[in-house]
Amino acid sequence: MDHSAKTTQNRVLSVKMWPPSKSTRLMLVERMTKNITTPSIFSRKYGLLSVEEAEQDAKRIEDLAFATANKHFQNEPDGDGTSAVHVYAKESSKLMLDVIKRGPQEESEVEVSKDGDVFFDISGGSRAFIEEEEARDLLRPLADPRNSYTKIRFSNRSFGSEAAKFAASVLSSIKDQLTEVDLSDFVAGRPEAEALEVMNMFSSALEGSKLRYLNLSDNALGEKGIRAFASLINSQHDLEELYLMNDGISEDAARAVRELLPSTDKIRVLQFHNNMTGDEGATAIAEIVRECPSLEDFRCSSTRIGSEGGVALAEALEHCSHLKKLDLRDNMFGVEGGIALAKTLSVLTHLTEIYMSYLNLEDEGTEALSEALLKSAPSLEVLELAGNDITVKSTGNLAACIASKQSLAKLNLSENELKDEGTILIAKAVEGHDQLVEIDLSTNMIRRAGARALAQTVVKKNTFKLLNINGNFISEEGIDEVNDMFKDCLDKLVPLDDNDPEGEDFEDEDEEEEGEDGNELESKLGSLKIKQGEE
Repeated sequence: MDHSAKTTQNRVLSVKMWPPSKSTRLMLVERMTKNITTPSIFSRKYGLLSVEEAEQDAKRIEDLAFATANKHFQNEPDGDGTSAVHVYAKESSKLMLDVIKRGPQEESEVEVSKDGDVFFDISGGSRAFIEEEEARDLLRPLADPRNSYTKIRFSNRSFGSEAAKFAASVLSSIKDQLTEVDLSDFVAGRPEAEALEVMNMFSSALEGSKLRYLNLSDNALGEKGIRAFASLINSQHDLEELYLMNDGISEDAARAVRELLPSTDKIRVLQFHNNMTGDEGATAIAEIVRECPSLEDFRCSSTRIGSEGGVALAEALEHCSHLKKLDLRDNMFGVEGGIALAKTLSVLTHLTEIYMSYLNLEDEGTEALSEALLKSAPSLEVLELAGNDITVKSTGNLAACIASKQSLAKLNLSENELKDEGTILIAKAVEGHDQLVEIDLSTNMIRRAGARALAQTVVKKNTFKLLNINGNFISEEGIDEVNDMFKDCLDKLVPLDDNDPEGEDFEDEDEEEEGEDGNELESKLGSLKIKQGEE
């Protein structure tokens, strides 16, 4: 009897402690709303929420905290509810802090562009797992039958199966009005089976939509993931932009993309950055590119492509006469790939941005590219050739190419071996460039003479914003001279704290007085005419 009485007493206590009354829950929502809208150190950093937005967040927080605490209570049926109250309070506090740090979201969630498109975006704040209850709350505006959204972004939120079911039902009801869909990074941290299930649900829901823009980046798709989106991809005949970056696009995945895309006539932007494509995968991508006559922006950087794949891509790009931006950085095209690219660049007259850093081009590949560009791309604004083992041997041709590009705004030749001779030629080449904004010649074995020549050329340009010649072999005197030139605009000069005045010797090992020799070198090279071909 005593034991029974004790049990009854515990249950009575648990009822009193949990669950909280409706008035208690409403009071907590009011208190959190007040805390969220009160100026603090966090609001100064992340922004202050409006009362309306804070009320919505407070209600969502309370619902989630109550559900968590209630589940805790149900797992401890013999408890008096005290621990559930602690969980309720702790979870509310944690979620409230997340909201405060996230900052206001109203403006970023709904954005109306000049052309009338309405953008719905839930990507703000820190990455989070989304389950059904929160999905219902987040996507409530989309579920409103009166909504006029044409663009959506679900990135930075990881959808579970139940959340995806609800999201899919919403997307299915509005797919005919959508023109842009961003599903980048929307299954992060999920087991493969669940991630593929979620992808399938979203794909089926959006099948038949007429999208101009589709972003499936950052989802570690691989071939399985690409095929999970088969029904969506295969139904797109009007795509203008397709992004598959950081998606594990292997040879098989690249072939799957080629197989599933029903039409590429209208594609203007195609990006495959940071994949494990390799030469075989590049061949499949090249087949896609060959059928993209409207292509303006192509990115296939950091994709482990060697000479064979580089040649295949170069040959395919010859068919893209409207290309404006080309980014092939961080591959291993080598000299052979560089020569193939040179042939292609000679016919791509509309190029304005070229990114070919870290392709292992060497002097031979660089000379071929320089000669081709000398006769092409008259409106070139950006040229990047960093990390290609370029020496002074090919700098004459390169300088001639640069001199011909009067629209050039950004030049990156870092991590090569231009030394003073090459640097002075580059300085001479950009003398008349009135739109030049940035030059990077860091880590090029430059000494005092080259640094001084380049600094003198760019510091007087009104448009110029940033010079980077750090990581070279500039003497202390040379550093002082350059700093003095930029004394009235130090923000335009990258600090020279990584220079090594005692850097490895050049061929002229008896260079004792750098100041005198530097002046002689500048005088000698200053009279040289920048011309095409060998110096």
